[in-house]
Amino acid sequence: MSTSHLSYLHTAQDILKQIEATQTDAIAQASDMCAETIAEDGLVYLFGSGHSRMAVEEMFPRYGSFPGFFPIVELAVTYHNQVVGCNGQRQALFLENISGYAEVILRNFTFGPHDTMMVFSNSGTNILPIEIAMGAKARHLPVIAVSSIAHSRSSTSKHTSGKRLFEIADLTIDNCNPPGDAVVDIPNLVYPVGPTSSIGTLSIVNAIKCRVAELLTERGKPPVVLTGAHFLGPEESAKQIERAYDDYKARLHGG
Repeated sequence: MSTSHLSYLHTAQDILKQIEATQTDAIAQASDMCAETIAEDGLVYLFGSGHSRMAVEEMFPRYGSFPGFFPIVELAVTYHNQVVGCNGQRQALFLENISGYAEVILRNFTFGPHDTMMVFSNSGTNILPIEIAMGAKARHLPVIAVSSIAHSRSSTSKHTSGKRLFEIADLTIDNCNPPGDAVVDIPNLVYPVGPTSSIGTLSIVNAIKCRVAELLTERGKPPVVLTGAHFLGPEESAKQIERAYDDYKARLHGG
């Protein structure tokens, strides 16, 4: 019987073990930065293009998450389901490597003195996430990156500076994904299948989320958690969701 499915699961588990063995200090440091930002009524801005958008929305908003994180999701570089035609993948891939686009995005926001930027990019080589990080640093925001160091080191930056995301960020968390982002070789198939970057990155996101919730609670500022009916019942859950959305609105600068 084929074992390709087991090969994927075993590799995914190995990646999580690598993250635990090598990245816990970086995760703790990122959590401290985010908790400090949120405790001071700042916002942790989140940016990712392409499939890195998943990490942004994994952080907030979804059940088990809480306000203080601001997702920046540009549909032009994250809207994948069309594939071809209007809003197709070709356009998205093109825009990810247009210099100046990041500045157009950042100009839509008023950043505060306690804010932080978190940028997700597995390769760390595309122009858009690199310039988002550069633009955030120019605005005096500390920058946290989540990226594959192995993939990034084996790749060439598309930015004119020659720098990759991990070389710009103040703190980088390695998602421990191998170069190429596909881990299973199939007999008689030329190229491997089964990407794992999302496994590592989403696990890092949720680890940070849990630690930040703990830190805020220890400070006497427990977050307003988006909580489902399983824990509260449908009526109280609906009220809790409204409280979380109101809290989110109140945190927005000028909101």
